[in-house]
Amino acid sequence: MIGNILGTLLPVFLIAGAGAAYGRFRTPDIRSLNTLNMELFVPLLVFAVLADRQAPLADYAWLAGAAVAVVLGSGVLLWPVARWLGLDIKTFLPPMMFNNSGNMGVPLLVLAFGEEALPAAVVVFIVEMLLHFSVGLYMLNPRTSLWHLLRMPIVAASLAGLAVNVSGLPLPEWLLEAMNMLGGVCIPLMLFALGVRLLDVDFSDWRTGLLGALLCPLSGLAIALPLIVLLPLNSLQAAVLLVFGALPPAVLNYLVAEQYRLSPHKVASIVLIGNLGSLLVMPLTLAAAFIWLHAPQ
Repeated sequence: MIGNILGTLLPVFLIAGAGAAYGRFRTPDIRSLNTLNMELFVPLLVFAVLADRQAPLADYAWLAGAAVAVVLGSGVLLWPVARWLGLDIKTFLPPMMFNNSGNMGVPLLVLAFGEEALPAAVVVFIVEMLLHFSVGLYMLNPRTSLWHLLRMPIVAASLAGLAVNVSGLPLPEWLLEAMNMLGGVCIPLMLFALGVRLLDVDFSDWRTGLLGALLCPLSGLAIALPLIVLLPLNSLQAAVLLVFGALPPAVLNYLVAEQYRLSPHKVASIVLIGNLGSLLVMPLTLAAAFIWLHAPQ
């Protein structure tokens, strides 16, 4: 088990570390790199996985619903805590709700559980992204329009992939293979960009960051664990949901806070310390996930 955990985590942190090392001595245009990833490579991967009829989406309906519950439930659980501690809701709550299911989650889940986990990893990633760019943006600015959401490439790719899967429209194997190859670029690129981006944040508000590093995985697991018991998830989906619940805050929270001018340095501290905290949280979570995955059903 220790070998499996190390084999899963070491590539993740080595690729992110390579990004940090490169960003330390160079000044890559990481914003353009992230734009290319989010507008081309990630949508292609999402479309290819969803459009593939060998991955029937009906099998992932309970998992998608559980992911929605984890994201929104974390906010419900921590809202009174944030109010009691006098924290800014718009600054503290989104990083607790919207986790690193893209940069860390997808590659981590694939490395941990194999390629058969990719559809489940993409499903929870899509759920988190859609909620982030709907509920999350509404939390920051109630005047955010639905049209802004529908224009996003990842949303368009998700809807198109769902339509192809449900309709049963056959796509040529060569087309799916090309999309999978291009989409596969996004996974290491996400991790590399994560390493570069983390160089931009600091420890200026380490107390809030430390609190977030503790509460983010705790709140996610507090929702995920009962759902694993109550919902008809297979062992692989249960393991994916467990890891999803324990993921640290998404780097995207920092970018969004910067865009909306909502204490970006404070959000940066939450994101950085939360991701550093995952060095302790994720090995324990993966150990529990491997036990669950191989336990007699």
